[in-house]
Amino acid sequence: MAIPIIYLPLKNAKRIKIFIPYELHDMRKSFKALNSSYWHSNQKLWSIVNTSKNLALVKKTFNGKFKIENEKPFTPVKSATLTDQAADMLLDLEKTLVLKHYGQSTVNTYKKMFTVFLTKFMHQDLKQISKAQIEQFIYDLIKLNNISESYQNQLINAIKAYYEHVLGLPREYYDIQRPKKSHNIPNVLSQLEVLNILQHPKNIKHKAILWTIYSGGLRISEVINLRVSDVHSDEGYLFIKDSKGKKDHKTILSNHLVTLLRKYYTLYKPSYWLFEGQTGGKYSTTSIRSVFRKAVKETDSNPWATVHTLRHSFATHCIENNVNLRHLQNMLGHNSPKTTELYTRTIEINNKNISSPLDNLLKLN
Repeated sequence: MAIPIIYLPLKNAKRIKIFIPYELHDMRKSFKALNSSYWHSNQKLWSIVNTSKNLALVKKTFNGKFKIENEKPFTPVKSATLTDQAADMLLDLEKTLVLKHYGQSTVNTYKKMFTVFLTKFMHQDLKQISKAQIEQFIYDLIKLNNISESYQNQLINAIKAYYEHVLGLPREYYDIQRPKKSHNIPNVLSQLEVLNILQHPKNIKHKAILWTIYSGGLRISEVINLRVSDVHSDEGYLFIKDSKGKKDHKTILSNHLVTLLRKYYTLYKPSYWLFEGQTGGKYSTTSIRSVFRKAVKETDSNPWATVHTLRHSFATHCIENNVNLRHLQNMLGHNSPKTTELYTRTIEINNKNISSPLDNLLKLN
């Protein structure tokens, strides 16, 4: 007899994953009705926010008829001390990326991933390694180490960067197989949840940071890189310098945020960066995440939310308020309108805000 499988989450996991056999229609319907339930089509699994209360609720929903298994963890990839020649290769990659003005976080990621590659192939001539060998190496990491789609893509990016930019080989030669791209809907907070989170901090700097992120739909990297001169209160916009992809763009500046920022400026008097740390310099991303997590926890908001969820929520709420998609694309700094159109899938769909054609037909009758 088929029964559901509850995968016990790993430490600090945000979701509890659950497999419900297709033939168990009633159980699946009951689980689907639970708050925060979600279907991961690429994994063929359901999930729910990881809390002890939710775990007990799931067990109750399945009437004690379930199996518990441990979620398969990511196995750390083995590393080894690089040879002098391999260390030089790593340095060559870093120099190339810096000269091409890649962001520092991207450079660090590529170096880390290319080190994984060199651990396997540093005793061979990299020019003689075939595409098939590289794909077998990645396949082994997927099967033995359970690496994620994101890890796989980052590894491929680092390998291709070396072969194409350092060795100058044609792109087609190392066109390595990538994972099928999943089209997940971004996590979004309700307007009430956002309001509670934004109003929670007592510290005016903490409040100003969260307000700025949501009101303009900023990434966390964009808010820490804001300069005092980037606030154009007379014209009503924030200037975002060197955003993702080394692009500049503008976004909306809320009137209420202007009022808050003026109070904050009077109290803290930042000199160059809009939000400075205690010892000067940019405010840290770690501190912003800590402020946000505290606000989420103490307002009993969606525990799956991250700072980036505020950006997703901004975009979704703009669409719900009928903001033009082209304007939203510019505010978010997207290259393609297709990226922005993703948020049309996040708007709340129910019979409170949309009328079914059936209802309209029956009204006419």
